Amino acid sequence: MKVYTKTGDTGTTALFGGTRVPKHHIRIESYGTVDELNSYIGLIRDQEINQDYKNVLIEVQDRLFTVGAILATPPEKEILKNGQPRLQNLGIVESDIEFLEKEIDKMDESLPQMTHFVLPGGHTTVSYCHIARCVCRRAERLAVHLNEIEPTDELVIKYLNRLSDYLFVLARKLSYDLQADEVQWIPRK
Repeated sequence: MKVYTKTGDTGTTALFGGTRVPKHHIRIESYGTVDELNSYIGLIRDQEINQDYKNVLIEVQDRLFTVGAILATPPEKEILKNGQPRLQNLGIVESDIEFLEKEIDKMDESLPQMTHFVLPGGHTTVSYCHIARCVCRRAERLAVHLNEIEPTDELVIKYLNRLSDYLFVLARKLSYDLQADEVQWIPRK
């Protein structure tokens, strides 16, 4: 199988099910941003961090592939002609969200209470987490926008929202673990 198909040379691409749309379509922006997020999470995973965090990030990357597949499937193509779901055995479920919440709570237990906003930075790995968090928020905004145009699985939006929370707490936890400076933003008077 060749990597290049030449079918996108005119500025369109195919969604799951074969529907062709412009490459700037909100659905493409949505799952493309999820793909970008997945790449940044891979960058975090490649850092010198605790293996437990890496294991969680591998699980997150797996779930993001599922999110991308869901976002790449227009509602009218979700069911095959034989009546079966196109994305059989794929989906985001409440336990995926609960998994992130448990990981957030576990990390949060060992962190000092936040009293102000945290400025991104202090260590390269921490900065990667903040970049991933921002990309995750963009993916969430795009999925919400897509949902306003065409129905989207609500658990996808909820998952992206919780994932951005996870990435924020992971940034704080890595700051703590790496003994990096966590600078809190204090408004000028």
